[in-house]
Formats: sequence, structure tokens, C-alpha cells
Amino acid sequence: MRIRTLTLASAALSTALLLTGCSPSGMSDGMPGMDHGSTSSKAPTESAAQFNAADQMFVTMMIPHHEQAIEMADMLLAKDGIDDRVVTLAQQIKDAQGPEIKTMQGWLDNWGVSADESSMGGMDHGGGMMSKDSMTALESATGTEATRLFLEGMIEHHTGAIEMAQSALDGGKNPDVLKLAQQVIDDQSAEITTMKELLGNL
Repeated sequence: MRIRTLTLASAALSTALLLTGCSPSGMSDGMPGMDHGSTSSKAPTESAAQFNAADQMFVTMMIPHHEQAIEMADMLLAKDGIDDRVVTLAQQIKDAQGPEIKTMQGWLDNWGVSADESSMGGMDHGGGMMSKDSMTALESATGTEATRLFLEGMIEHHTGAIEMAQSALDGGKNPDVLKLAQQVIDDQSAEITTMKELLGNL
């Protein structure tokens, strides 16, 4: 009986060890499975890795560039006696560029680039950015003078943005960045045409 009991106990122990041995193997198999299952959570990271220096430069420069355009639009929208067509244009610029800023900030987060670095990089590179004196002049101006300063400043601003976007198209690789760059060129080229017509009518 004792021998049989020992044999049964040994068999049970062997089974337990076998199951224990299978367990890590099963978890190991399960972990890759979990990784696969979480592909959706890792996909953005993998996708975010598909960018290069040209993509990053475009985004880091364009965020502060857009921010200043919105600031210019807000200055004009706060004034009285501005031509309705120019008011509509300023609101259009603000409505378009606000969401684009959020989109680009999301890309920077995925790429591991800090917002502070992006802001400084953009400000250092110009690209049609208004000077402090020009911004002060726009803020202080009224009526037709304010309209003229806004249109002239925004034409230069848009021209810089188009040049930056073209550089991204020439050297970038991230499909989302390239799509936005082309959108900037298309939208802002059309707005430049409109602003030149409005200037001619002042």
C-alpha cells in the first residue's frame, strides 16, 4: 500500500510539475498574444515612428506659426468698423488653424518631442512671423489702417507657411504630415489671393 501510495503521490507531483511547467509556457504564449491583442494601443507608437527631421521641423515650426496667425485674427475680430469680408476671413483662418494646432501637438506627443522645444524651434525660424513691433502696431490700429496691416501681415505670414509646407513635401515622409502640408499650401494660397483682392479694394 505504501509503495502504491508513494507511486500515486509521485504521479500527482509529476502532473503538478508538468502543469507548472506548462503554465509559464502558456503565459509566455499568452503574453505575445496579449501584445498582439494590444496592437491597437501600440500601433500609434509604431506609426509615430514613421517620421523624419523634415516632418518634425515642419510641425515644430508650424505650431507657433499658427498660434500667431490666430492671435492676429483675434486682434482684428476684437475691432469695430472692419469690413465684413475681412472679418469673415479672419474667422476662417482662426477656425481652420485652431484644430490643426491640436492635431500637430498630438503628433509631437506621439513622437516624444516637447511642446516647449517645438515653440522655440518655430520662433527661431521666422517663416513670415510678425515682429513684436508689427503685432503692437496691428493691435493699436483701427479701421482701414488695421485692415491694411492685418492683410499685409497675413499675406507675408501665409507666404512663409507655404514655403515651410513645401519643404515638408520635398523632404518629409509621414503621410499625415504630408497631407497637412498640402492642405496648408492649398488653403493659404487661396486666402492670399483673396487678401490681395481685398487690399486692392481698400
